[in-house]
Amino acid sequence: MRARTKRLWALGAGVLVLGGAAVLTATAVQDSAAYFYAPSSPELDIAKTAKRARLGGLVAEGSIQRGEDGRISFAVTDGAASVPVRYQGVTPDLFGEGEGALVEGRFGADGVFEADRIIAKHDETYVPKEVQKALEEAGQWRGPPARESSAP
Repeated sequence: MRARTKRLWALGAGVLVLGGAAVLTATAVQDSAAYFYAPSSPELDIAKTAKRARLGGLVAEGSIQRGEDGRISFAVTDGAASVPVRYQGVTPDLFGEGEGALVEGRFGADGVFEADRIIAKHDETYVPKEVQKALEEAGQWRGPPARESSAP
């Protein structure tokens, strides 16, 4: 085999390996991506078919129910709509009714959001920016207005 033919075979094999790695990476990123949705978001129907999603807003007043098996049911609301959530595990210390929360998981066949992670605000001034934006759009935000980024 001539040197030129060997180089072409090596180049082809390298392109094939790099292409396969790119496809595997893209698939892994897509499978682990969790997009944010608000309870009144028109795209919420898309979230119901997604592998993973994030849902944010306030924990609805009077909605927290704790089961004997450690399972917790509550609703996340943005004031315009609410979504029922189930969670199994330990909740953050600041998790409570009327408090900001971001839940990550997926929708079950029954339409209830099955959360595997809860992120609650960590002090009196912080709420995840996605949650704050959704609450502002729904007219339910009670804090200072969001600061606009000066970055282009």
